[in-house]
Amino acid sequence: MFFQPYSVIGFHSCDKEVGLKVLNGEDDLIESQNIWDWLGGGIYFWEQNPTRAWEYALECSQRKQFNKKPIKTPFVLGAIIDLGACLNLVDADALKILTEAHSGLKAVFKEADREMPVNKGDNRMLDCAVIQYIHESNKREGQKQYDTVRCAFPEGNEVFQGSKISSRLHLQICVRNADCIKGFFLPRPVKDFNPNF
Repeated sequence: MFFQPYSVIGFHSCDKEVGLKVLNGEDDLIESQNIWDWLGGGIYFWEQNPTRAWEYALECSQRKQFNKKPIKTPFVLGAIIDLGACLNLVDADALKILTEAHSGLKAVFKEADREMPVNKGDNRMLDCAVIQYIHESNKREGQKQYDTVRCAFPEGNEVFQGSKISSRLHLQICVRNADCIKGFFLPRPVKDFNPNF
């Protein structure tokens, strides 16, 4: 278990109506529970990246990206997040846990004579299954659950020919324990991240 004794700023892409209700304390964000979610079930945030959150919200409103809950009016919600017990996949030790979990999940699927899930493009069914296996194993063994999962994703095209840096590279946080979200805010400048406000 890796305790991360610090807070980060995250940005959540959503519909304006949802964002305003959360800001006003009238509603809470709902956990995503799709079998293709990169980091398993939870509430997703772009770490330190309001621009990427805005792009995603806008693309969802234009149906260029898929969001289970449709976004009519794109909106970016800022949040202060304590990482707490974090499966931080930019840490070498956490990557060992991921490798072991993959082997464990593979054995379960082999024993059940079933095929392992596969990542296809933006659909990360294998990643999701491995991370969910970690959470389920911890629960079954009576270990403390992770509050958050954090990972870097090389998305998009290479930024220049031959580069290993991608145009949509970002850090993503999946919050599994909503108590780790210490507060919400409207990112500034408002005209850049919420022009429809």
